[in-house]
Amino acid sequence: MIVTKTREEIELMRHSALLVSKTLGMLAAEVKPGVTTLHLDKLAETFLRDHGAEPAFLGLYDFPNSLCMSPNAQVVHGIPNLTPLEEGDIISIDCGAYKNGYYGDHAYTFAVGEIDDDIKKLLEVTKASLYKGIAELKVGNRVGDVGFAIQNYTEAHGYGVVRELVGHGLGQKMHEDPEMPNYGKRGRGKKFVEGMVVAIEPMINMGTRRIKQLRDGWTILTADGKPSAHFEHDVAIIDGKPEILSTFKYVNEVLGIETDEEDAFRTEALVI
Repeated sequence: MIVTKTREEIELMRHSALLVSKTLGMLAAEVKPGVTTLHLDKLAETFLRDHGAEPAFLGLYDFPNSLCMSPNAQVVHGIPNLTPLEEGDIISIDCGAYKNGYYGDHAYTFAVGEIDDDIKKLLEVTKASLYKGIAELKVGNRVGDVGFAIQNYTEAHGYGVVRELVGHGLGQKMHEDPEMPNYGKRGRGKKFVEGMVVAIEPMINMGTRRIKQLRDGWTILTADGKPSAHFEHDVAIIDGKPEILSTFKYVNEVLGIETDEEDAFRTEALVI
Protein backbone atom coordinates (compact mmCIF):
# COMPACT_ATOMS: atom_id res chain seq x y z
CA MET A 1 0.00 0.00 0.00
CA ILE A 2 1.32 3.43 -0.95
CA VAL A 3 1.53 5.81 2.03
CA THR A 4 1.10 9.40 0.86
CA LYS A 5 2.49 12.29 2.89
CA THR A 6 1.12 15.69 3.86
CA ARG A 7 3.09 18.86 3.08
CA GLU A 8 4.16 18.96 6.73
CA GLU A 9 5.42 15.39 6.59
CA ILE A 10 7.28 16.10 3.34
CA GLU A 11 9.06 19.02 5.01
CA LEU A 12 10.20 16.72 7.82
CA MET A 13 11.44 14.30 5.19
CA ARG A 14 13.24 17.14 3.42
CA HIS A 15 15.20 17.81 6.62
CA SER A 16 16.21 14.14 6.86
CA ALA A 17 17.15 14.01 3.19
CA LEU A 18 19.21 17.21 3.37
CA LEU A 19 21.09 15.95 6.40
CA VAL A 20 22.15 12.95 4.34
CA SER A 21 23.11 15.35 1.54
CA LYS A 22 25.29 17.32 3.96
CA THR A 23 26.85 14.07 5.20
CA LEU A 24 27.79 13.13 1.63
CA GLY A 25 29.19 16.63 1.15
CA MET A 26 31.36 16.20 4.26
CA LEU A 27 32.58 12.83 2.98
CA ALA A 28 33.37 14.25 -0.46
CA ALA A 29 36.33 16.08 1.07
CA GLU A 30 37.58 12.86 2.70
CA VAL A 31 37.39 10.43 -0.23
CA LYS A 32 41.01 10.07 -1.35
CA PRO A 33 43.67 7.41 -1.87
CA GLY A 34 44.82 5.77 1.37
CA VAL A 35 41.59 6.37 3.29
CA THR A 36 39.68 3.33 4.52
CA THR A 37 35.96 2.92 4.12
CA LEU A 38 35.69 2.12 7.83
CA HIS A 39 37.20 5.53 8.63
CA LEU A 40 34.61 7.21 6.38
CA ASP A 41 31.87 5.19 8.06
CA LYS A 42 32.88 6.46 11.51
CA LEU A 43 33.00 10.05 10.25
CA ALA A 44 29.48 9.72 8.90
CA GLU A 45 28.09 8.16 12.07
CA THR A 46 29.54 10.97 14.20
CA PHE A 47 28.27 13.64 11.80
CA LEU A 48 24.73 12.24 11.78
CA ARG A 49 24.56 11.90 15.56
CA ASP A 50 26.01 15.39 16.07
CA HIS A 51 23.11 16.71 13.96
CA GLY A 52 20.43 14.96 15.98
CA ALA A 53 19.84 11.96 13.74
CA GLU A 54 20.31 8.22 13.97
CA PRO A 55 22.35 6.43 11.28
CA ALA A 56 19.47 4.76 9.47
CA PHE A 57 21.39 1.78 8.12
CA LEU A 58 23.11 0.80 11.38
CA GLY A 59 21.30 -2.33 12.57
CA LEU A 60 18.68 -2.16 9.81
CA TYR A 61 18.05 -5.80 8.88
CA ASP A 62 21.19 -6.40 11.03
CA PHE A 63 23.47 -4.38 8.74
CA PRO A 64 26.64 -3.75 10.79
CA ASN A 65 27.56 -0.18 9.79
CA SER A 66 26.25 3.32 9.10
CA LEU A 67 27.18 3.47 5.40
CA CYS A 68 26.96 1.07 2.50
CA MET A 69 30.39 1.47 0.85
CA SER A 70 30.70 -0.24 -2.53
CA PRO A 71 33.90 0.24 -4.55
CA ASN A 72 34.50 -0.61 -8.20
CA ALA A 73 32.73 -3.88 -9.11
CA GLN A 74 30.63 -3.80 -5.95
CA VAL A 75 27.15 -2.61 -6.89
CA VAL A 76 25.61 -1.86 -3.48
CA HIS A 77 25.54 -2.97 0.18
CA GLY A 78 29.31 -3.17 0.60
CA ILE A 79 30.44 -3.36 4.23
CA PRO A 80 33.02 -0.76 5.38
CA ASN A 81 36.44 -2.27 6.13
CA LEU A 82 40.13 -1.47 6.62
CA THR A 83 41.15 -1.78 2.96
CA PRO A 84 42.52 1.62 1.79
CA LEU A 85 41.02 3.25 -1.28
CA GLU A 86 43.38 3.47 -4.24
CA GLU A 87 43.94 6.00 -7.01
CA GLY A 88 41.56 5.23 -9.87
CA ASP A 89 38.90 3.54 -7.73
CA ILE A 90 35.28 4.56 -7.67
CA ILE A 91 33.07 4.12 -4.63
CA SER A 92 29.32 4.28 -4.12
CA ILE A 93 28.49 5.78 -0.72
CA ASP A 94 24.90 5.15 0.31
CA CYS A 95 23.81 6.92 3.50
CA GLY A 96 20.61 7.05 5.52
CA ALA A 97 19.38 9.27 8.35
CA TYR A 98 16.45 8.85 10.71
CA LYS A 99 15.28 12.11 12.26
CA ASN A 100 11.94 13.46 13.50
CA GLY A 101 10.31 10.14 12.69
CA TYR A 102 11.26 10.06 8.99
CA TYR A 103 14.00 8.62 6.84
CA GLY A 104 16.34 10.14 4.30
CA ASP A 105 18.20 7.81 1.90
CA HIS A 106 20.68 9.16 -0.61
CA ALA A 107 23.74 7.96 -2.58
CA TYR A 108 26.60 9.23 -4.73
CA THR A 109 29.41 7.44 -6.56
CA PHE A 110 32.74 9.19 -6.06
CA ALA A 111 35.93 9.05 -8.08
CA VAL A 112 39.05 8.39 -6.01
CA GLY A 113 41.66 10.65 -7.56
CA GLU A 114 41.87 10.39 -11.35
CA ILE A 115 39.81 7.69 -13.03
CA ASP A 116 39.79 6.26 -16.54
CA ASP A 117 37.65 8.04 -19.13
CA ASP A 118 35.43 5.00 -19.71
CA ILE A 119 34.63 4.79 -16.00
CA LYS A 120 34.06 8.55 -15.88
CA LYS A 121 31.50 8.13 -18.66
CA LEU A 122 29.73 5.37 -16.69
CA LEU A 123 29.34 7.75 -13.74
CA GLU A 124 28.12 10.60 -15.95
CA VAL A 125 25.55 8.47 -17.75
CA THR A 126 24.28 6.86 -14.55
CA LYS A 127 23.82 10.23 -12.84
CA ALA A 128 22.08 11.65 -15.92
CA SER A 129 19.75 8.64 -15.99
CA LEU A 130 18.65 9.47 -12.44
CA TYR A 131 17.24 12.79 -13.65
CA LYS A 132 15.67 11.10 -16.69
CA GLY A 133 13.78 8.91 -14.24
CA ILE A 134 12.86 11.74 -11.87
CA ALA A 135 11.28 13.67 -14.75
CA GLU A 136 8.71 10.88 -15.13
CA LEU A 137 7.60 10.96 -11.48
CA LYS A 138 4.37 12.93 -11.86
CA VAL A 139 0.71 12.40 -11.17
CA GLY A 140 -0.87 10.13 -13.78
CA ASN A 141 2.34 8.38 -14.78
CA ARG A 142 3.27 4.93 -13.58
CA VAL A 143 6.25 3.10 -12.11
CA GLY A 144 7.13 1.68 -15.51
CA ASP A 145 7.56 5.18 -16.95
CA VAL A 146 10.43 5.91 -14.55
CA GLY A 147 12.04 2.53 -15.11
CA PHE A 148 11.74 2.82 -18.88
CA ALA A 149 13.39 6.25 -18.93
CA ILE A 150 16.39 5.01 -16.93
CA GLN A 151 16.71 1.75 -18.85
CA ASN A 152 16.32 3.33 -22.27
CA TYR A 153 18.99 5.95 -21.59
CA THR A 154 21.59 3.69 -20.01
CA GLU A 155 21.17 0.73 -22.36
CA ALA A 156 21.61 3.10 -25.31
CA HIS A 157 25.16 3.57 -23.97
CA GLY A 158 25.71 -0.17 -23.80
CA TYR A 159 25.40 -0.57 -20.03
CA GLY A 160 23.65 -3.22 -17.96
CA VAL A 161 20.70 -2.30 -15.73
CA VAL A 162 20.55 -4.30 -12.51
CA ARG A 163 17.16 -6.02 -12.16
CA GLU A 164 17.29 -7.63 -8.72
CA LEU A 165 17.72 -4.38 -6.75
CA VAL A 166 15.33 -1.44 -6.96
CA GLY A 167 14.40 1.93 -5.52
CA HIS A 168 11.49 2.23 -3.12
CA GLY A 169 8.95 4.32 -1.32
CA LEU A 170 10.23 6.20 1.71
CA GLY A 171 8.74 7.67 4.86
CA GLN A 172 8.38 6.50 8.45
CA LYS A 173 9.85 3.24 7.19
CA MET A 174 13.02 2.95 5.14
CA HIS A 175 11.33 0.75 2.57
CA GLU A 176 7.72 1.41 1.60
CA ASP A 177 5.60 0.79 -1.48
CA PRO A 178 6.05 1.11 -4.35
CA GLU A 179 9.16 -0.68 -5.54
CA MET A 180 10.92 1.47 -8.16
CA PRO A 181 12.79 -0.67 -10.71
CA ASN A 182 15.31 0.93 -13.03
CA TYR A 183 13.79 -0.89 -15.99
CA GLY A 184 10.26 -1.30 -17.26
CA LYS A 185 7.62 -0.51 -19.84
CA ARG A 186 5.73 2.74 -20.22
CA GLY A 187 2.25 2.74 -18.76
CA ARG A 188 2.86 -0.28 -16.54
CA GLY A 189 2.87 -0.60 -12.77
CA LYS A 190 1.36 1.43 -9.94
CA LYS A 191 0.08 4.91 -10.74
CA PHE A 192 1.73 7.93 -9.13
CA VAL A 193 -0.40 10.14 -6.88
CA GLU A 194 0.02 13.44 -5.05
CA GLY A 195 2.08 13.19 -1.85
CA MET A 196 4.13 10.15 -2.80
CA VAL A 197 7.79 10.11 -1.73
CA VAL A 198 10.21 7.66 -3.32
CA ALA A 199 13.93 6.95 -3.51
CA ILE A 200 14.99 6.61 -7.14
CA GLU A 201 18.40 4.95 -7.47
CA PRO A 202 19.84 3.71 -10.77
CA MET A 203 22.38 0.89 -10.32
CA ILE A 204 24.12 0.60 -13.66
CA ASN A 205 26.92 -1.78 -14.65
CA MET A 206 29.59 -1.17 -17.26
CA GLY A 207 29.14 -4.72 -18.54
CA THR A 208 26.53 -7.37 -17.85
CA ARG A 209 23.44 -6.57 -15.81
CA ARG A 210 23.96 -9.81 -13.89
CA ILE A 211 25.12 -9.77 -10.28
CA LYS A 212 26.29 -12.09 -7.52
CA GLN A 213 26.47 -11.85 -3.73
CA LEU A 214 29.41 -12.39 -1.40
CA ARG A 215 29.23 -14.86 1.46
CA ASP A 216 28.91 -11.95 3.90
CA GLY A 217 25.24 -11.92 2.93
CA TRP A 218 25.33 -8.26 1.94
CA THR A 219 27.84 -7.24 -0.71
CA ILE A 220 26.52 -7.31 -4.28
CA LEU A 221 29.05 -7.57 -7.14
CA THR A 222 28.82 -7.44 -10.91
CA ALA A 223 29.04 -10.96 -12.30
CA ASP A 224 31.78 -10.00 -14.77
CA GLY A 225 33.89 -7.94 -12.38
CA LYS A 226 33.40 -4.69 -14.30
CA PRO A 227 32.62 -1.41 -12.47
CA SER A 228 29.15 -0.36 -11.36
CA ALA A 229 27.76 3.10 -10.56
CA HIS A 230 24.95 4.13 -8.20
CA PHE A 231 23.24 7.48 -7.62
CA GLU A 232 20.11 8.13 -5.54
CA HIS A 233 17.73 10.98 -4.73
CA ASP A 234 14.64 11.26 -2.52
CA VAL A 235 11.79 12.74 -4.54
CA ALA A 236 8.25 13.86 -3.62
CA ILE A 237 5.27 14.56 -5.83
CA ILE A 238 4.10 18.08 -5.01
CA ASP A 239 1.40 19.81 -7.07
CA GLY A 240 1.54 16.87 -9.43
CA LYS A 241 5.24 17.24 -10.25
CA PRO A 242 8.52 15.80 -8.94
CA GLU A 243 10.46 17.75 -6.34
CA ILE A 244 13.87 16.56 -5.17
CA LEU A 245 14.15 16.61 -1.37
CA SER A 246 17.85 15.68 -1.30
CA THR A 247 20.62 17.46 -3.18
CA PHE A 248 24.11 16.97 -4.59
CA LYS A 249 24.79 20.67 -3.91
CA TYR A 250 27.15 19.98 -1.02
CA VAL A 251 29.09 17.34 -2.94
CA ASN A 252 29.32 19.62 -5.97
CA GLU A 253 30.68 22.49 -3.86
CA VAL A 254 33.51 20.31 -2.55
CA LEU A 255 34.30 18.78 -5.95
CA GLY A 256 34.06 22.08 -7.82
CA ILE A 257 31.23 20.91 -10.06
CA GLU A 258 28.92 23.52 -11.58
CA THR A 259 25.59 22.15 -12.78
CA ASP A 260 21.92 23.06 -13.02
CA GLU A 261 20.69 19.46 -13.21
CA GLU A 262 18.46 19.80 -10.12
CA ASP A 263 16.95 23.18 -10.96
CA ALA A 264 13.98 21.80 -12.88
CA PHE A 265 12.96 19.71 -9.87
CA ARG A 266 13.16 22.23 -7.06
CA THR A 267 10.50 24.85 -6.32
CA GLU A 268 11.54 25.68 -2.76
CA ALA A 269 14.82 27.02 -1.43
CA LEU A 270 17.18 24.55 0.19
CA VAL A 271 17.32 24.47 3.97
CA ILE A 272 20.91 25.53 4.56
